[in-house]
Amino acid sequence: MKSVEVSIVEGAYRAVLVETDVPVPGPGEALVRVTASGLNRADLSQIAGNYPPPAGESAILGLELSGTVVESGDRVCALVAGGGHAEYAAVPLGQILPVPAGLALADAAALPEAFLTAYLNLVIEGGLGRGDRALVHAGASGVGLAAIQTARYLGASVAATTRSASKLAALREAGADLAIDTGAGPFAEAIERAWGANAISVVLDPVGADTLAGDLAVLAREGRIVLLATMSGAKAELDIARLMGKRGRLIGSTLRSRSRAEKAEIVARFRSEILPGFESGAVSVAIDAAFPPERAAEAFERMRENRNAGKILIDWTGRSPASG
Repeated sequence: MKSVEVSIVEGAYRAVLVETDVPVPGPGEALVRVTASGLNRADLSQIAGNYPPPAGESAILGLELSGTVVESGDRVCALVAGGGHAEYAAVPLGQILPVPAGLALADAAALPEAFLTAYLNLVIEGGLGRGDRALVHAGASGVGLAAIQTARYLGASVAATTRSASKLAALREAGADLAIDTGAGPFAEAIERAWGANAISVVLDPVGADTLAGDLAVLAREGRIVLLATMSGAKAELDIARLMGKRGRLIGSTLRSRSRAEKAEIVARFRSEILPGFESGAVSVAIDAAFPPERAAEAFERMRENRNAGKILIDWTGRSPASG
């Protein structure tokens, strides 16, 4: 089978298709013929040598995919700890989801990582509930748009940020009650003008250093700040007295490194609580662009340059690529 191998040459991504053996599924796994695979910033970190796959998992890039189970022909999408950007993948049974009715099989590759990350961190880690207010940073990313929709589906209000005014429409289309261009001014001030002081129950923050102080400023009493990436840096000053005064909680979270048993529990809860929203049309995937595997370098470059609003896919079926 073919898989995508990416390196950095003179500062640019270089992607090649390499021949490798079709994986042999082990106990508790299914072999999936991949229709499409989704890009994630974790892929960029792995390419840079900073985010190796967990022990025992595939070294091939790619954390999510859609396709058909070879043995049964079932249409599925799945979360994987590696191996998604290839023609076939061995997938743990507990990490497989059925493709919702009405969703194209290729487009379903945009679902697993984004929505499971959003659900894990808003609901399981953050305890988001009906009537709460959530703040979602990097709101036009795949995870960001999924988080906006997930929060709204659960009955919460959402403020979402972006560094690009051109992406504000995408935030509003996803359901954000308050769409904030951080280039126009501090997000904390915009939230306080709209909702008053100490308004946010749960913050979903993949940015890190640049946003932590503002997160704490808008946090409600007993609010939760969930940190899931460090796009602006991993070290920041923290006003501990203010955190204590609000009885707030800082939560660090990752998904890829969790055990298969943990992931299966998350997938099962998501399937029960959120997946019906796709069937009803209340929740949907947001796709920025799709590229054939021969043009994978362009896809990764698009993500690195932060030009996407929604998911970027690699389409293994030969479908004509979108330019975005």
